[in-house]
Amino acid sequence: MKRNRFRYVVVACLVIALGLASRRYAAVLPVFFARYAGDTIWAVMVFVGVGILAPGWSSLRVAVAALVVSYSIEGSQLYHAPWIDALRHTRVGGLVLGFGFLWSDVACYAVGVALAWALEIGVWTAAE
Repeated sequence: MKRNRFRYVVVACLVIALGLASRRYAAVLPVFFARYAGDTIWAVMVFVGVGILAPGWSSLRVAVAALVVSYSIEGSQLYHAPWIDALRHTRVGGLVLGFGFLWSDVACYAVGVALAWALEIGVWTAAE
């Protein structure tokens, strides 16, 4: 499979907008959705990002890489040196690196990557 980078950048913009909206409008969303949608969408974005960086990789390889990246960043939240905490307290740093380790985030990442993988395979199969 060869991904079209332009299309994936457009998808990335849509995913980012959805992720930011899930945080901004959390108060009007159902509690379960408000609590877990942002982290799930974040993992979808990691999948899309890996797909942009490695357009020739198989969907499975992109999914595995996205999980490794997601879990690595979540694990990094256990580390609290002043320099990385300073990064986390910037807008982009907080969105990318997060603040504290949560097991629920690990589950959300698995769901998000699985969802992105299934959507990619479904769209790819439908296009053939």
